[in-house]
Amino acid sequence: MEGYERLNDVLVNLFHDILYLEEEAMKRSGYSDLSMNDWHIIDAIGDGEPKTMSRIAARLSITVGSLSISMNSLYKRGYVERNRGEHDRRLVYISLTEKGAEAFKAHARFHHDMIESVTRDQTRDEYDALIRSLTKLTDFFRSFGNSGGGKASETGGDPAGQAREDRKDTDGSAAI
Repeated sequence: MEGYERLNDVLVNLFHDILYLEEEAMKRSGYSDLSMNDWHIIDAIGDGEPKTMSRIAARLSITVGSLSISMNSLYKRGYVERNRGEHDRRLVYISLTEKGAEAFKAHARFHHDMIESVTRDQTRDEYDALIRSLTKLTDFFRSFGNSGGGKASETGGDPAGQAREDRKDTDGSAAI
């Protein structure tokens, strides 16, 4: 396969398989009850301070209503807990339970291992070229749905950094 065809084949297969293969890998690590949607929510909650539904929804670029359905399921399965605000009882804060924190760590290990497997034998120049290429790809996809956010290149070539920047937490809350 020549250049264009090879790259197209790699990208098409990567995009086709990545979510399925990641979900399968996480199921094999003991979390067969979590979908990729659940993993994204757990990742958005993180293992830091509790967050409001509005902050989590903003980070995921979804509505609070869409998030509520999944959050209720994660709550019933013991991955998240809800606590009312001390100063404002209308606010509900979401945090990971011990079970949720373990799932979060397993997912972080998966991503660490994935990055390590890709970059292990790369030189600094190869690594920099990979980041530039993935940043261009990120910019390409964002150009279709960008609602005024910046381009990945504005974060120094860190596509994940731009994704975090685009989904910066916002103030506000919604009870669930």
